[in-house]
Amino acid sequence: MTLQETDPGQPLLRLAGVGKNFGPVEALHGVDLDIPAGQVTALLGDNGAGKSTLIKCISGIHATDRGAMYWQGRQIHLHSPKDASDLGIATVYQDLALCDNLDIVANMFLGRELTKHWQLDEITMELSAKKTLQDLRVVTVRSIRQPVGSLSGGQRQSVAVARAIMQEAKMVILDEPTAALGVTQTQMVLDLIARLAEQHIAVLVISHNLIDVMAVADRIAVMYLGTIAAVGPKDQFDNQSIVELMTTGTSSRVNNGGTSEQ
Repeated sequence: MTLQETDPGQPLLRLAGVGKNFGPVEALHGVDLDIPAGQVTALLGDNGAGKSTLIKCISGIHATDRGAMYWQGRQIHLHSPKDASDLGIATVYQDLALCDNLDIVANMFLGRELTKHWQLDEITMELSAKKTLQDLRVVTVRSIRQPVGSLSGGQRQSVAVARAIMQEAKMVILDEPTAALGVTQTQMVLDLIARLAEQHIAVLVISHNLIDVMAVADRIAVMYLGTIAAVGPKDQFDNQSIVELMTTGTSSRVNNGGTSEQ
């Protein structure tokens, strides 16, 4: 990973003209997108619009072929997921990557366990895990020593997010965080997303659920055929304009700058 000169006027993350090819297929084309700190940005788009490719570029899984990425005003070049993690970018994928046979504490420290006198420092890890969950107001788990496999979908999502926060994340990417959850569990996750923003963490949410998006997002970005069709504050969009942008790339209700024409 390399950094270039600082521009303090930049948002937390800025993408400028980002492009990505897989052989002759152009998956991303001229993507311009700002991700401010302390706000929830919803990334929407139909299947094949480029959402997954974009978040993999931001996460360091794919290297971009064109354009530039800026982190806190500095140009960055990500070569691996570790580069993104070192900056403070954490990604929680839909499968959550949790180990069902391990308890909550073990999952939150998996791969970076604390040791003391050549032994696992269970007390420090337990206190740290408990404080992180309390800070996020995750109060529904019976015990932080219960196996993750015994948790509900919403609780599992909370543990995965808490694990990202413990890595001092400044930006959290959530891939379909409410998929296949019930009403109560969905509300738990939406509340958790709002609390991340309250802690001045930038949140990028990928979702197909427009009801959830409208409930939690501050800003909306709609992708169409590998580029950003429109981006702007949530109140400049409605469900109809979002669907039009997702399916055609344009909307008579919203222009490409995200400004309402009503």
